[in-house]
Amino acid sequence: MKTKDKIIHTSLKLFNERGERQITTNHIAAELGISPGNLYYHFSNKQEIIRSIFDLYVAQLESSFRPHADQRLSLEHLTQYLDASFELMWRFRFMYANLLELLARDAELEQKYQALQLELANWSRDILFQLRESRFLSGDDATMAELADSVKFIIGAWIGYQSAQLKGGEITKPRLYQGVLKILFTLRPYFTEESQNIYQDLHQHYVKCAERSE
Repeated sequence: MKTKDKIIHTSLKLFNERGERQITTNHIAAELGISPGNLYYHFSNKQEIIRSIFDLYVAQLESSFRPHADQRLSLEHLTQYLDASFELMWRFRFMYANLLELLARDAELEQKYQALQLELANWSRDILFQLRESRFLSGDDATMAELADSVKFIIGAWIGYQSAQLKGGEITKPRLYQGVLKILFTLRPYFTEESQNIYQDLHQHYVKCAERSE
């Protein structure tokens, strides 16, 4: 792995473990066993590192959530989407927990974030429309659009909400799985009669995931 990539991944690890506010570029360099000057050769400051982490997040989000046109979804696809929402929340949890502050101090990052939100809104709606076409869900276009916005909101706000509840305590995987269960609960009234068994299977699966993570 190139030094620049090592800096990005090590920074992400430290931000998640100790909190972004507590970590300086000197901490990152020390963790990597390189000089601060070597780090500054690749990044001018910590803010540039955070932007690169955000770019990594966007790339992984696109890989996981960008829907394929005219794809008929299966239970496997639905599980993959829910798993991906959990994995991204966990992998980039410092960013979800401290989003408002990160955006407030970096106009460039805020622009990237707003552009991503427009993409996410479209992807979320396309996925729910595909779930309707695959007869997992029922509802008119307006209902599907509102549901998509609700799901996107839960994913984006869940860690921040949990952080406020914990008052600075550590975010754990069981608490993130509660967010996945909250998404399922939001979708539950719209599962078709023929897909109720699928809902129950998904719910039991994620309850067990939360229990295994404790």
